[in-house]
Amino acid sequence: MSHQLTVTHDDVANRRILRLALGVTLSLAFGQVANWQMAYITGILTLVILGLPVPAPKLKGGIVFVLALIVPLCLGTLILMPLLEFARWSGILLLVLSLFGCFYFSAKGGPMVIGLFMLMGLSMIITIGSVSLDALLIIISSLSLSAIFGMIFVWIANILLPDLPIEFPKKQKAEPPSLKQARYSAVRALMIMLPITIICLYSASSTAYIPIMLKVAAMAQQANSDVSRKLGFEQIESTLWGGLAAIVAWQIMSIWPSLLMYSLVIALTCLLFGARIFKGLGMHKKGDMWSYALLTMVILLTPALADTQSTDGASSAFYTRLVIFIFIGIYGWLSVMVFDAFFPFKQEKENKTSVTLS
Repeated sequence: MSHQLTVTHDDVANRRILRLALGVTLSLAFGQVANWQMAYITGILTLVILGLPVPAPKLKGGIVFVLALIVPLCLGTLILMPLLEFARWSGILLLVLSLFGCFYFSAKGGPMVIGLFMLMGLSMIITIGSVSLDALLIIISSLSLSAIFGMIFVWIANILLPDLPIEFPKKQKAEPPSLKQARYSAVRALMIMLPITIICLYSASSTAYIPIMLKVAAMAQQANSDVSRKLGFEQIESTLWGGLAAIVAWQIMSIWPSLLMYSLVIALTCLLFGARIFKGLGMHKKGDMWSYALLTMVILLTPALADTQSTDGASSAFYTRLVIFIFIGIYGWLSVMVFDAFFPFKQEKENKTSVTLS
């Protein structure tokens, strides 16, 4: 007697949750073992891609993801850096236009992941390039390796846990947002990121702000995804949940600091958060918020673990960064509220014409 395997929508979600936990855990564990500068970016890139209900990118798509992170960084080094050094206001103006271009690319229908990767590349210019060109060149090589290995772990996770044999419904092509809505979303996201960008540019210790700028870039891209006001509260909600998870993970790691415990903590966190990210054939209704919460947890925890190898004040640095993240979440919440209060988005009404048949 033959038994036919029945695949349900919950099975699809569970497979994606397990794939997220496997890929992110392997990627972050590899980053700890490799131990090159900013190796934790490998896990962040893996998380961003596996946190979406999409098939594994093919070779061409993987190359595009890698280039989306590296090209803005390289072009910024060649073009932005001389301007920021010798004609600062011209450089700042070009930087503002570049940030707006990244937000507008996503707002008008471009892949949010590509937009986020481009923002991460520009964030490195902001935090490192304004302090040391030599350090920036080192970071370019490190980020290139992180991007390549991040994609490799995405493919490994999809090979070990492939999509289940189920016929997915054909997605209808969504209508691209209007130019007015795209410009509004891009400007709102820019206004969230710009003040902290300026602070980092004029800070003498901006190399310590890399995780902060990564969080700000993710938060601004989160605000760029929609024009609804609920996103203002989701800014701080994702920060608080991610911060709470980071605190619990940090305390566990302080009891038994080992690669095995680190991997178990990351895997468990991905399973818990993944259950709130994926649902059925797509995402949970608050899946984006939980995805950014998981990203916040990783951005908080992994640099702090790297600090333990170079300084004795890693614990104080962790909680200081956590407090800054909370303030950034509150700032993002308030900035969305203020921007929407002064510049509310008015949905364009369609002109309806009636035809009378006689």
